[in-house]
Amino acid sequence: MPGHGKRTGAAARPKNAKETVRRILGYMLRYRVQLCFVVLAIMVSAAAGVAGTYFLKPIINRYIVPWIGHENPDLSGLAGILCVMAAIYLTGTLCSWLYSRLMINIATGTLYRIRTDLFSRMERLSVGYFDKHVHGELMSRYTNDTDALREMLSSGVPQLISSAISVSGIFVMMLLLSPALTLAVAFVLFLMLGIIKYLGKKSAFYFKKQQEAIGKLNGYIEEMVEGQKVIKVFNHEEEVKSEFARRNETLRQAASNANTCANVLMPIMSNLSYILYAIVAALGAASVIGGRLDLGSVAAFLQYTRSFAQPVTQISQLFNSVLNALAGAERIFALIDEPSEEDGGDVILVNVREKKGGGLEETEAHTGRWAWKCPDSSERGGWRLVELRGDVRFRNVTFSYDGVKNVLKNVSLYAEPGQEIAFVGSTGAGKTTITNLLNRFYDINEGEITYDGIDLKRIRKADLRGSLAMVLQDTHLFTGTVRENIRYGNLEASDSEVEEAAKLANAHAFIQHLPQGYDTVLTADGANLSQGQRQLLAIARAAVADPPVLVLDEATSSIDTRTETLIQKGMERLMDGRTVFVIAHRLSTVRNADAILVLENGEIIERGSHEQLLQEKGKYYQLYTGMFELS
Repeated sequence: MPGHGKRTGAAARPKNAKETVRRILGYMLRYRVQLCFVVLAIMVSAAAGVAGTYFLKPIINRYIVPWIGHENPDLSGLAGILCVMAAIYLTGTLCSWLYSRLMINIATGTLYRIRTDLFSRMERLSVGYFDKHVHGELMSRYTNDTDALREMLSSGVPQLISSAISVSGIFVMMLLLSPALTLAVAFVLFLMLGIIKYLGKKSAFYFKKQQEAIGKLNGYIEEMVEGQKVIKVFNHEEEVKSEFARRNETLRQAASNANTCANVLMPIMSNLSYILYAIVAALGAASVIGGRLDLGSVAAFLQYTRSFAQPVTQISQLFNSVLNALAGAERIFALIDEPSEEDGGDVILVNVREKKGGGLEETEAHTGRWAWKCPDSSERGGWRLVELRGDVRFRNVTFSYDGVKNVLKNVSLYAEPGQEIAFVGSTGAGKTTITNLLNRFYDINEGEITYDGIDLKRIRKADLRGSLAMVLQDTHLFTGTVRENIRYGNLEASDSEVEEAAKLANAHAFIQHLPQGYDTVLTADGANLSQGQRQLLAIARAAVADPPVLVLDEATSSIDTRTETLIQKGMERLMDGRTVFVIAHRLSTVRNADAILVLENGEIIERGSHEQLLQEKGKYYQLYTGMFELS
């Protein structure tokens, strides 16, 4: 049965940050022109801030200092230079707005493509993958991880680039103004970088723990929401709350540690910048007094000192958020890189009709007859048609979900066209596994399965599953109308065909009594219907698919005896001429089966009709007479 795989936790921080960045850039290159404008706007914005500050030197040296003691100074020159400064800062502001706006567009477009690829890949994954991963963990990739990536792309990356350009530009201007004072700044800068490196490692470790805790907590919440009825039936509310509190506390501790390391950087950097400012002010004053520097240069240098510390602090703050986003991006790419469900089939399913002179020919029209189109170099056109009859055979099939314990052991069985084959046996005997293998949800380890004489592995999975319809014990209904849920079995079915299928499944009567009939909207997996009604819709969905082969996995398990009797009449019409596999605990539903197979511990121990097995007085006889109960 599915679910044998070990559940895995959330992914960690990026193991290869360079590769993750390269892949993100690959998505962003679709916006090459906009990115060029973004880079240009960031450079102009950062340069405007650097250039504007330099004007303090000529303002003080040319106008402020010379005017000291003058009663009526000429302000025309000062007004002109102030206008130039205003124009520079205005240009910087406009460029800041421009790159912010463009990056929002680039970020949303990039995430749109990433989410599309993520969902597309998820739809191509095998059933086994979902058995091994908590659903909440997968959901966190669409929510937490994409949110972190959006924040990084829209604001984090532009701010990092802007800060880097500002730091570089300011450092160059400092060197031009005073190499000696720049040495003091460089000393404090190395101290800042050392602190950032130390706290960055700590923060990255705790952000990893935080991501893992979020994935596990989300998975637990989803599981508990789905199991609320079971929780309440067994009065396990307190135990569930305790477990939630434990997981929530794990997340709180991880988040607290991660954000403590991230948030402590700002006050440390701010205080170091104040210390640096005081040192530069003292050294600058001494230089002015000693005649080595002019007052304007010191004033401009002091302003650069304040401006220098701010982008360094911003870089230190953004560094951790970028790490967090890259961790999320790698989790997303890890799912996108998961190998798709293996297929390898070259045999396809086509509609056919009788051609003049005998034989079959392919047609686009729906005729109710199908054939397997098999590559064959010996035939004209390189293809041959094998009529779909529903002949299914297992030969010495052995299968294990985990590669350790065999669920099926050397199983051989056959279902001739039009036969109804029933599987009975204890839970875990391997009944559902047989139908999972028939759908190629999993591939066998040993043996062979043939479908109309064709190796199942040669049939393309989409076509194989198109020839089958399944009604499962656990019914799933989608948000939408009753009509849409039935039509899910065949999206091209007309309204009349939908209603015919509902009548066949004996669902038409109760649908008519719904508030809007077939247009009644179902939500929350059909919570406004009874379990039996949901099962009826699932049977109608299979009926509208009009498949050559039916698989009924406890299809009537949630329906009362009276309704079951009515459904059986409709099911007999549905099963007429089709190969049908039935899994049932309720033995009364399989009395009319052409062959009943009794499974025990992954092996077929009995096969025969109802009467034959009763005469043999073996395991089936014990089950039917109540001497041994199914568990």
